[in-house]
Amino acid sequence: MRKITQHALGGPEVLEVVDAPRPAPTPTEVLVRVTAAGVNPVDWKVRTRGGFLGEPPFTLGWDVAGVVEELGYGATRFEPGDRVFGMPRFPREAAAYAEYVTSPSRQLARVPAGLGDVEAAALPLAGLTAWQALVETADFTIDLAVKKVRRDGEEVAEARIAIGAVGGRPQLMTTLGKNTVHAEYKHLVDRIPQEGDSFLIHI
Repeated sequence: MRKITQHALGGPEVLEVVDAPRPAPTPTEVLVRVTAAGVNPVDWKVRTRGGFLGEPPFTLGWDVAGVVEELGYGATRFEPGDRVFGMPRFPREAAAYAEYVTSPSRQLARVPAGLGDVEAAALPLAGLTAWQALVETADFTIDLAVKKVRRDGEEVAEARIAIGAVGGRPQLMTTLGKNTVHAEYKHLVDRIPQEGDSFLIHI
């Protein structure tokens, strides 16, 4: 397989494409054929400073999406052919800038239907950051329930987001909700959300 590695710290010029053996999954791991890899600020910081990974050589990349190719012994969460995404091994080396990557199976999730590979690979670290900002820092609690319904003869997914304690920062949901809530619930974003309010969005 091919991967992008580096043997020195520095700018993009230190990255090089090399041939490497395809990794094999150890017990409870899966082998993933990479279809997209995300790039985040942490990638270029590690590329230039070493950071978590120390001195080169190493291969960057944590956010990844792809298809399960092989199961390690005891891995039962997925089947070959499943589309998955995640942020394996962070902050240790995951080496996602490669055609294949291994990952502990519990550090991956199935890609939701309708989400492309590029979008899935861009989601893990950015999504975790958003969750930490809203839930952990802003004390925003979310009760999310997803169900499939039929609308105009087509099956779609609906998510009902119930507002819990908003930690004194209710304007966050007002901003988030304006472009995403279903018209039936539009009136809820024209005032400050209250605990117990809910929003219905289409996914």
